[in-house]
Amino acid sequence: MPIWLSILLIIVAAIISGVACFFAGIDHRKKIAEAEIGSAEAEAKKIVEDAVKEAEAKQKEYILEGKDEVHQFRNETEKELNARRKDIQQQERRVQKKEETLDRKMDNLEKKEESIAKKLKQAEEKLQEAETIKKSEIDVLEKISGFTKEQAKDYLLKNLDAELTHEKAIRIIDFEQQLHEESEKRARNIISLAIQRCAADHVAEAAVSVVALPNDEMKGRIIGREGRNIRTIETLTGCDLIIDDTPEAITISCFEPVRREIARVALEKLITDGRIHPARIEEMVDKARREVESIIKSEGERAVLEVGVNGIHHELVRLLGRLRYRTSFGQNVLDHSIEVALLAGMIASELGMDPTLAKRAGLLHDIGKALDHEIEGSHVEIGIDVARKYRESEQVIHAIHAHHGDVEAKTVVACIVQAADAISAARPGARRENLENYIKRLQKLEEVAASFEGVESCYAIQAGREIRIMVKPEVINDEKMIPLTREICKKIETDLEYPGQVKVNIIRESRSVGYAK
Repeated sequence: MPIWLSILLIIVAAIISGVACFFAGIDHRKKIAEAEIGSAEAEAKKIVEDAVKEAEAKQKEYILEGKDEVHQFRNETEKELNARRKDIQQQERRVQKKEETLDRKMDNLEKKEESIAKKLKQAEEKLQEAETIKKSEIDVLEKISGFTKEQAKDYLLKNLDAELTHEKAIRIIDFEQQLHEESEKRARNIISLAIQRCAADHVAEAAVSVVALPNDEMKGRIIGREGRNIRTIETLTGCDLIIDDTPEAITISCFEPVRREIARVALEKLITDGRIHPARIEEMVDKARREVESIIKSEGERAVLEVGVNGIHHELVRLLGRLRYRTSFGQNVLDHSIEVALLAGMIASELGMDPTLAKRAGLLHDIGKALDHEIEGSHVEIGIDVARKYRESEQVIHAIHAHHGDVEAKTVVACIVQAADAISAARPGARRENLENYIKRLQKLEEVAASFEGVESCYAIQAGREIRIMVKPEVINDEKMIPLTREICKKIETDLEYPGQVKVNIIRESRSVGYAK
């Protein structure tokens, strides 16, 4: 039942009940109520009219709301239907295109099948024709030679046996000669490996320059009034003096070790003398410079005498002495050069070569490190220029050029220097790397190589500068070796951190073993 009708009924019921009550009291209040009857009827009529109008207005409002909802629902339904129609039309177009494409492919396949069938038929015909020609040629050959097919085969086998007997003898001789050469190479290799186990008497060094003071009051005297003394020392030596809370000590900081040594010697002389002022500082720095130059010269001469090489230019001897104040990964470069020279000489002697040339190349292989702070370029390039400037032989220059693999080693001397350099640098304790990190780095390198399919075993050698990988011949053939090498190199470059370069050497070997009983 509509709301307006309920309201109307309620109002009517209220009116009826009011009228009933009114008429019930007419008997005892007739005279008094007669005057009010007219106004009550008018008021009741007005209330009824208002209720009817309100009910009609509510009815019209509800009808309009219902029409709006119906209209909105109809619009949404039409939109949804239109969207579905578009989707269905698109799907129909796709299906139609696919059907057309499939029809075209079927037509092409049918044409190809017909073409292949024709070619097969032609090939069979040609094969039959070739068999016929072959049979006719064999018949002609049998008539010309006077032998049947089996007789000709026996004749050829007999001649082949005679030729193979001679070939066997020649191959046996060649094989014996090859075995002799291989055995000699193997013996030399064993000797070289034994030399790699050489133990030197020096280990990693740390380049730290600290000057001890007799007391902390000396710090103030070194600084001077308004810092003039310390500024003079820093200007003349090119070093920075670090004066901090460290008791009775001053730290000298400089990237160039020769200048740092000059500053250290000059500062020690000033502390011993006690007179510290700009003029005295300049005098002591000059004395220290001359003293260090004398030490450099004597260290270079000591290295030349210790190695036993003569005829080296005096400027090269001085540059060798400067290596006394250079370190590489904590390893003193002069001691490293001497060790390389001695190892190169021993290897050359074992190989039956001139040890003097190998020692010379080994001693000068890192000569560029004496100047690499002053001249642009790598120490290899600088070393080549310096050796060429002071007229060293082309074999020595080539050994310097090839000792880090920048170019291919084309002489035996270059190979010997390369091996000796690796031996000196790679042995545990030579450079600033503890044994635990050294072993972990080698293990990580072997784990990366072993993670690839087909790898049977792998061994990191030369302190991780080379890894030799044995692959399974039934899994990795010759064609797959080059891609595998590249993949392993990329993974090593991505996953590991290492100085220099790592040589990846993959070895594939097939064997056939038989037993004569």
